[in-house]
Amino acid sequence: MIAPHRVVGIVVVAMALALCGCATTAIEAAGDDLKAPAAGSVLRALKIDPVIENRILALDPEHISDDDVRNALAKGPTPRIFEVHGGVYPVYLLMQSFGRFLIGMGYPEQKIRDPRGGAYSRNPYEDSAQQAGEIAWYYEHDGVRPMLIGHSQGGIQVVTILHELAGTFGAERKVFNPLTGRFEDRTTIVDPITGSQQPVVGVSVAYASVVGTGGWALAMPVNWKVLPVIRSIPDTVEEFTGYRIGLDLFAWDAPGLEGAKTFHAEGKATVRNVTLPAEYSHVFVPATAHLAESAAMRAWINDFDPDNKAGRAPLPEGDASNVMWAADVWHSIKKHWCLEAQRLLRAPRPAPGR
Repeated sequence: MIAPHRVVGIVVVAMALALCGCATTAIEAAGDDLKAPAAGSVLRALKIDPVIENRILALDPEHISDDDVRNALAKGPTPRIFEVHGGVYPVYLLMQSFGRFLIGMGYPEQKIRDPRGGAYSRNPYEDSAQQAGEIAWYYEHDGVRPMLIGHSQGGIQVVTILHELAGTFGAERKVFNPLTGRFEDRTTIVDPITGSQQPVVGVSVAYASVVGTGGWALAMPVNWKVLPVIRSIPDTVEEFTGYRIGLDLFAWDAPGLEGAKTFHAEGKATVRNVTLPAEYSHVFVPATAHLAESAAMRAWINDFDPDNKAGRAPLPEGDASNVMWAADVWHSIKKHWCLEAQRLLRAPRPAPGR
């Protein structure tokens, strides 16, 4: 469970935000050119120090150090992260805490927060077709595929988005421009790697994970369309991790229900199922900002290897609430950040003037 003083702090912050209207500030100004990129434009615009580029290309995606993050990956192509919070006020503050954790670990802030309002996370009640169209827009403009992290009902929304991209709910989806806040009158993007036309349906994300997914939220009408496929992961994600808490009354989860809570791949996606300690709280599992405040804890998290449980060092002293979830997610984020950057940097670049 999260430390009591942190629970109090979260409630106090929630009350303060409610009184001031929860105003946020945009952190990324819209550019003058909001048109779709032309074929090859992303690769032509790719400017990176050759030393940094060579270092990124030489990285082992499974073993990324703090120095690799801050002095290589953060200076190269970086995927947009979509955090999707739960559906009950004020749980968005918990995903805000996770966003601050990522920033503390070295992830660029502008690749986490919404460019229009500055929010750290997305609403699970937003139109999933809109969020799918936004993912396609970011891939077209950045050249690296986004990543999705969902908590509670936000996890249901993440699976819904993957199915929107797979065409489960319709053969076409429009591109959504996050800078204008509007759908564009097109259902295809220019693939930044190949230069060919790519329908929004069929675009994939690099990595997605959910925690505490299921329970009463699935009974809500907004989630009925995904109910038949909630545990089925389509090929619109490279790697997916489903986290369940050993005892989770919110998600209707308990020992013996592992089979009913297991995610499986429809096709070629890599799907992991991870059980977190039973003492973790469904509500507070994303509260992780404190973990990045300690140099010793950051080092332990950066050294975390999900496949080498026996070789892990003892946890350092201090508040380690939710560290197993944070460390496992961070390992996957680093891995796919590296793979996406390497994929873009290895793409043949158009000759000048072409």
